Amino acid sequence: MARVPALLPGTLDLLILRALQKDALHGWAISERLQEISEDVLQINQGSLYPALHRLEHQGWLEAEWQVSELGRRAKYYRLTTSGRRQLTIEAREWERISHAIERVMKLA
Repeated sequence: MARVPALLPGTLDLLILRALQKDALHGWAISERLQEISEDVLQINQGSLYPALHRLEHQGWLEAEWQVSELGRRAKYYRLTTSGRRQLTIEAREWERISHAIERVMKLA
């Protein structure tokens, strides 16, 4: 079994914002989406996910609403706010800048 990589600080926030760009999702679905899209490389534990969701909601980047899930259970669904969409754009640009810099170092060092 491959080792699950640790995320850089702030990366989880970016991944959550990106996962919610199209649809409102509950926490478990966010975790599943990130795992699926990353082809099982990223496995977000619930102990990290829910504090991050709470922090993003507190910052006004997410809003939440209780709904019934696809399994008939009550679940809190999160969606991006207008402020959250702006933050996603800012953080995505910063991620591109940093990943490009790391890529350059890895190729030349």
